[in-house]
Amino acid sequence: MTPEQLNAEFGIAEHLVFCDGPGGLVQARLACPWGAAVVSTYAGQVLSYVPAGEAQDLLFVSEQAAYQDGKAIKGGMPVCWPWFGPDPQGLGRPQHGFVRNRQWQVTGSDRSAGGAVRLVLAVTDTDETRQLWPSAFALRIEVTLGQALQVELITENHSDAAVEIGQALHTYFKVGDVNRARVVGLEGVTYIDKLDGGVEKVQNGTVTVSGPLDRIYLEPGQELVLEDPVFERAIRIRSNGSRSAVVWNPWVEQAAAMGDFGDLEYLQMLCVETTNAGPDRVSIAPGGAYRLGVDIRAERT
Repeated sequence: MTPEQLNAEFGIAEHLVFCDGPGGLVQARLACPWGAAVVSTYAGQVLSYVPAGEAQDLLFVSEQAAYQDGKAIKGGMPVCWPWFGPDPQGLGRPQHGFVRNRQWQVTGSDRSAGGAVRLVLAVTDTDETRQLWPSAFALRIEVTLGQALQVELITENHSDAAVEIGQALHTYFKVGDVNRARVVGLEGVTYIDKLDGGVEKVQNGTVTVSGPLDRIYLEPGQELVLEDPVFERAIRIRSNGSRSAVVWNPWVEQAAAMGDFGDLEYLQMLCVETTNAGPDRVSIAPGGAYRLGVDIRAERT
């Protein structure tokens, strides 16, 4: 649907407007008294969240990001589904599944009596997806902009057998200087170090960044805090439906090797992801559903 058609059916004057974004990919712009957000209908991906009073976006999107059909957008909150990371069966299927580089459909919008704005996007199985993953499904993402940004990913199993999935809301947070940022709330938590052959280790103190990181934290608490002294803020990240969390930064060599990521942009971002990753996988019964969600808000420090 064109932006004009979407505005006619789902737009909310002054609060939800659809427009053409980079590469001609349609974006939804949400606004309410507490802030603004941008969501790409391609990939069902949140690209921006700026709370009222914040000078800097909470989310990072690379200046080199590709806005092109068939390509993933580097930054924001990509949806990894129905697996996280490499193809778990080694069949050569795409990294992080197959929904982060396809068009989603707008299926709903509303504004609550309290002023929060909600947008719903969905994708369902097709002949193409069944070649990659044989199950029938309906997947939707609900983005609610209010006093916080709430994002919920809902998987419905429409097949006649149980399905097992991995997934992530792969959130790229913008930071003033990753060398000075830290993640609080993972102290003492066991993690899988993917840069050290998958060895399990225990987090000693807060998470700081001084080199490449790729870790799956197992059984973390529901709330993590990304402290950013440069931007003088703390980002509270509260997850539900998740028994793992991923912290990732590509650092120098991997950043330089990525064609859709600036060589020095690793200094401006840190991924703290709400996941079902590694051994944390979800089984969904026939006709069942599962919700993975995150609530993001900023506090001045």
